[in-house]
Amino acid sequence: MAEEENQFEEFDQIDFLRDRHVRFFQRTLQVLPERYASLETTRLTIIFFALSGLDVLDALDVIEKNIMIEWIYSLQVLPTEDQSNLSRCGFRGSSHIGIPYSTKGPGVLHPYDSGHVAMTYTGLCSLLILGDDLSRVNKQACLAGLKALQLEDGSFYAVPEGSENDIRFIYCAASICYMLDDWSGIDIQKAIEYIRGSLSYDNGFGQGAGRESHGGWTYCAIASLCLMGRLEEALSQRELDRIRRWCIMRQQTGFHGRPNKPVDTCYSFWVGATLELLDVFQYTNFEKNRSFILSTQDRLVGGFAKWPDSHPGSPRSQETELLTLQGDGLKATLGQNRHCTQSLLNITEQNSVCI
Repeated sequence: MAEEENQFEEFDQIDFLRDRHVRFFQRTLQVLPERYASLETTRLTIIFFALSGLDVLDALDVIEKNIMIEWIYSLQVLPTEDQSNLSRCGFRGSSHIGIPYSTKGPGVLHPYDSGHVAMTYTGLCSLLILGDDLSRVNKQACLAGLKALQLEDGSFYAVPEGSENDIRFIYCAASICYMLDDWSGIDIQKAIEYIRGSLSYDNGFGQGAGRESHGGWTYCAIASLCLMGRLEEALSQRELDRIRRWCIMRQQTGFHGRPNKPVDTCYSFWVGATLELLDVFQYTNFEKNRSFILSTQDRLVGGFAKWPDSHPGSPRSQETELLTLQGDGLKATLGQNRHCTQSLLNITEQNSVCI
């Protein structure tokens, strides 16, 4: 342990390379490197992470907000004149299937066009980050599309055709309802039962019942209950205290997501934000965490890596590190400052991908 502490002493005085990180996000909004080409179908989520990063850095003035807002609205799946696609509405990830560019209705019927629960979440977050009032969001259609994705066990599919269904998409659904200020798109009680069933024997949350506890899933569970305003109703004080202990035990220098795994920058958010929501973040070692994160900066092109001396991660991992370096960043997970825009999900590498 002493060696590990000494390893990061040299990073105590490292500068936070704000300007390089700003340029990293700017490049992300313009063109993706070849290694990220597979993420084109979920470009809206990539945009969300880049915008969130710029927002945390107070650097949104480097982009044309109005142009970005119009592009996001062009990805809204709107109802057709006969509303036959109402259960498929929401936001799509990009224009990859060739739907004509349009920001107004009625929608165009296409057999492969539908909203995606994570794209709807990140689309709404992005609009709020950019200062939009959501007045052009078809809330009725978004909520109808969301409601059609919930399964009998309380979890959600990502798309109408079916996909993985787990606690991540409950979190997306709760965030959508919170931002739209309308909970008609989700059966809250069923969702709570699924979340409770995902609480593991070791006091962390898994992806579903009987699955391994994980820092990302635990964040999704706690954040969902907080957004619903049902945290203390759904979990007893004893359970909450045990969850707090499980999360605190995830810190070494930075945080890891599971016992006996190496620290990884992303868990500074997943676990750190959970601890903040549970009102015990003050018991972590902020300086050790900060030093670890600063050690992962790419000093040439900007961005953060999972570990020191590694290549910067994809744009979805960058805001995670920035939040931890902000004094009040974690508070924003409940939308108190940034309308839920600080809460992240790794849902960009497949139709629905593991955190």
